[in-house]
Amino acid sequence: MRRETSPPRDGWEAIIESQGLAYHRTAHPGGLDRPYWDESAHYVFSMDEVLGLEAQVEELHRMCLRAVEHVVERGRYADFAVPEWAGREIAASWRRGDPHLFGRFDLRYDGTGPAKLLEYNADTPTSLLESSVVQWFWLRDRHPDDDQWNSIHERLIDRWRQIAEGLPTGPSHFAWTRMDETGEEAMTIAYLQETAEQAGLSTVAVAMEDIGWDGLNLRFVDMERRVIRSLCKLYPWEWAVADPFGAQAVRQQISSTWIEPLWKMLLSNKALLAVLWELYPGHPNLLPAYLDGPRDMTSYIVKPLLGREGAGMRIVTPGTSVETPGGYGAEGHVHQEFQALPLFDGWRPVLGAWVVHDEAAGVGIRETSGLVTDDTSSFVPHRIEL
Repeated sequence: MRRETSPPRDGWEAIIESQGLAYHRTAHPGGLDRPYWDESAHYVFSMDEVLGLEAQVEELHRMCLRAVEHVVERGRYADFAVPEWAGREIAASWRRGDPHLFGRFDLRYDGTGPAKLLEYNADTPTSLLESSVVQWFWLRDRHPDDDQWNSIHERLIDRWRQIAEGLPTGPSHFAWTRMDETGEEAMTIAYLQETAEQAGLSTVAVAMEDIGWDGLNLRFVDMERRVIRSLCKLYPWEWAVADPFGAQAVRQQISSTWIEPLWKMLLSNKALLAVLWELYPGHPNLLPAYLDGPRDMTSYIVKPLLGREGAGMRIVTPGTSVETPGGYGAEGHVHQEFQALPLFDGWRPVLGAWVVHDEAAGVGIRETSGLVTDDTSSFVPHRIEL
């Protein structure tokens, strides 16, 4: 693994916008010198490295599914700040085998040892379009003789075909939220809708805010009063549960299909990190993590269970303490051993390793100059040197 620099393509802004990355100008806060999509740098991997990472990612995913089984068996929903009434429905969703689509592991990796799990974005993962489509076309333009760890698009289509076999009749709805001011989530859900259509599904786009509740027939409907029998959303389950119609959304799962399923609430919660360490202590792909405090760790990071974009975190090392702003944390925290991200030319990469269904599918890389990857980080492409 190494970092290389090269001049961006002429007209790169128009190129990536034509490929759907319309939000690259709004994905960052204002005033930053570096663009969100930055192809002036990229990472190079060997095929052996990628094969090793694939195996580690799939093992981590299997461990996470085992963790869900453990939480359901033991009823440990309070550790995840999940209301007891919702916990019963999570258990039912898990036992039914409600289908899942995709997720993104965030990994620390420096090319010299096993990857370390930082968190699992298993409910509403973003940076999908740039990982799947945009960096692939960069590779074709810049390094056509090399390869890329990237079968995301094909695997999404194949997985939609599998899911379609069990979907209720009628169109599948794809929901975005108007709370997203950058356009990232709208474009991400539009891309997922496109992959579903390529798999043969009939689809309809809808804003979460336009979904209504039909109190007579006890079903959710869209603005045309069509019954929503299947829904793909980029709207966190913890938000849905807390909504005025959250109870209806949760209890509708037995008669409709929502992607991601309700049981993914457990995998998108950072309490998962502590449960994994309990089940697999000392595993080479895990960092020590605890719910009841740092214990004997001298360097650790305190993460809100439901935090996003690096907000509301606190890094503690001997003699120092660094905090990031943010309003998360009322639901509780996990304490995870802190290992600084590796440095490459002054930048610290996080590998976003994608899983589609139960298989590793590719990677997207975000870089930051600080210790926490947040909304100021930039996405950079990668290639496999052949």
